[in-house]
Amino acid sequence: MVAQRVREVEISGIRKMFEAAPPNAINLGLGEPDFDPPKVIVDALCDAVRNGMNHYGPSAGLPALREKVAERYHDRVPDTSRENIIITGSGSEGLMTAALTLYDPGDEVLVPDPGFVLYAPHARLAGATPVPYPLDESRGYQPDLDELAKRVTARTRALVVNSPSNPTGGVFSKATIERLVAFAEAHELTIVSDEVYEEMVYEGQFQSVWGLTERAVVVHSFSKMFAMTGWRLGFLVAPRSLAVELNKLHYHIMACPSTPAQAAVLAGLNAEPEESREMIREFRARRELITRGLNRIPGLKVVPPAGAFYAFPRFSWPGTSQEIAGSLLQRGLITTPGDAFGTLGAGHLRLSFAASRENLRKGMGILRTYAREALAA
Repeated sequence: MVAQRVREVEISGIRKMFEAAPPNAINLGLGEPDFDPPKVIVDALCDAVRNGMNHYGPSAGLPALREKVAERYHDRVPDTSRENIIITGSGSEGLMTAALTLYDPGDEVLVPDPGFVLYAPHARLAGATPVPYPLDESRGYQPDLDELAKRVTARTRALVVNSPSNPTGGVFSKATIERLVAFAEAHELTIVSDEVYEEMVYEGQFQSVWGLTERAVVVHSFSKMFAMTGWRLGFLVAPRSLAVELNKLHYHIMACPSTPAQAAVLAGLNAEPEESREMIREFRARRELITRGLNRIPGLKVVPPAGAFYAFPRFSWPGTSQEIAGSLLQRGLITTPGDAFGTLGAGHLRLSFAASRENLRKGMGILRTYAREALAA
């Protein structure tokens, strides 16, 4: 009774683990900051609601917010304007809008493996075929251009890039981004660049694709930068002619984004709140804590995450990622099986360090006990 497209996708492995968790489980599974939004943003939301900003707004978003977002990109492209910006109902909706705008049935789309759980399903929902390209653990999860080239055919239309990466924490170097842009130009591919973790870089420097090519759409989100995942607000950055087409599709998905939430985010962007900077400092400290802790657990090895807030350790214990994540769940620890992110995620677990230091220590205690039992069996 349902459409074929629904049969071709499943609920993500992230959600499956979260929704199956026992009460009071330690949650290192969801990528969600354990901070509240900055006070200036919360106050601005309340003011917006009280002062009548409760009605439909422009499909592409409030002009003042679009202008403010555009300013973030002036150091890369000085003439970036609100015409390049579409405010979306989350980064996820931005990804869906990009997929339905860019992919036709029969197209092929290069997606990272391991990669975020929405890239391949969105391609399938658009009637396209996702073609995974490897992010090699031994290379710090940088892509191999030779491997990319092997996967290009006459039907390849787009290349999905995610840096900093969910789930690996890898950050693509400036040289890597420039090579990927040149590759896309040579093969006439559009880049869909997921940059939602831009602010969370601990090694190296973030490099956007914006300003390097006209063949790109940037997907971004306010969820992570302002710890407001439940508010569901993000944005797209695209060349003006493409932004017009993206906005058509965006309208048919959700008409317009939340008006009061946009007013609140605008206040946050204008204030540059200290709470956001403190959150990044705390993530940096937690990253050190979890990297040291995981590498001391027998049978675990992790490449230090250069960005985002995920560790992606490889395990050498008996069992699959799904089996081990299930066993840990029964012990009260939520993790995400690595193969939820692609075939190269097999043998890994994803752990979010967007959780308190106390919960990180408790979670690693559960992992340590599990490791002893697994290796003694």
